[in-house]
Amino acid sequence: MSVAPEAARSAPEGSTSVVLGAGSWGTALAIQLARVALPTLLWGRDAARLAELQRERRNTRYLPDAPFPEQLRIEPDLKGALQVSRVVIVAVPSHALRGMLQEIAPHLPAAARVAWATKGFELSTGLLPHQVAREVLGERVLTAVISGPTFAREVGAGLPTAMTIAASDSSYAAELAQRFSGANFRAYTSTDVIGVEVGGAIKNVMAIGAGISDGLGFGANTRIALIARGLVEMTRLGVALGARKETFMGLAGLGDLVLTCTDNQSRNRRFGLALASGEKVDAAQKTIGQVVEGVLAAKAVRDVARSAGVEMPICEQVYRVVYEGVSPKDAVKELMSRALKPEQDV
Repeated sequence: MSVAPEAARSAPEGSTSVVLGAGSWGTALAIQLARVALPTLLWGRDAARLAELQRERRNTRYLPDAPFPEQLRIEPDLKGALQVSRVVIVAVPSHALRGMLQEIAPHLPAAARVAWATKGFELSTGLLPHQVAREVLGERVLTAVISGPTFAREVGAGLPTAMTIAASDSSYAAELAQRFSGANFRAYTSTDVIGVEVGGAIKNVMAIGAGISDGLGFGANTRIALIARGLVEMTRLGVALGARKETFMGLAGLGDLVLTCTDNQSRNRRFGLALASGEKVDAAQKTIGQVVEGVLAAKAVRDVARSAGVEMPICEQVYRVVYEGVSPKDAVKELMSRALKPEQDV
């Protein structure tokens, strides 16, 4: 089951990547990397699950229709995987990011580079992922964020997809884009790490709101109003935190926002639909069966916005529904009764 270091070293020097996190998104990213003929390792904590992935050569729980390419190998030895990998991609939920980085930090080779596909502010600190990484890894390790409008199932199936890779070091962003890009997958680069991360954090909260709206039967007019004003809130907070306004008109802003608000592959949207039907928060999460990032994000975004003095009424009402038990209908009523103002008063 383990990948022998000799096998990894037989590939061109510096070509091996390891993906940490064998959930749906981590598996999809590993499949894409291996699909473009790069040696790729996939690591996860559950030894029994890894044994199943190795035996079945697919992730039967999350991506049953996506067989593993030949270049994808399962690796249960975290230290061994890190030793032979130039690029380390962390694909864990936001609440687990700091712990994962702390675990790998002592074992990263000098030339290793790190990226994450994690979306959301850290709840306890209000930090964005790159700020968490800087605290844990310091300045010596090159880092990047992988984001954009992507569903794991479609990436696993090889359907045409585009995403954004942001890094303060543009050459590293370009290297990662080259690693991921293939016949049906295109990666764009950015140096606006803050903007890309803020977009990824807020879109999950907005998707809960869109699910609530649609679940209440409010229709297409309401949905597009929520998306449009949600983009305003996203931009407003991002700019206040140092992002570039134009980033939010791209894949990691508007693109990811529309995707998660309009398609039922989004766990956050399905969670909102469940709340609108009368399900309680815990029951709705249990029904979905995977992490609903927007639940923690709703609190984190609210806290960060208040700290920054930024008005975010949609996010505020999603927070109240999730954490204060406000009924979805009352939350909508509150939004619609706000004082009138110019549209571009952001």
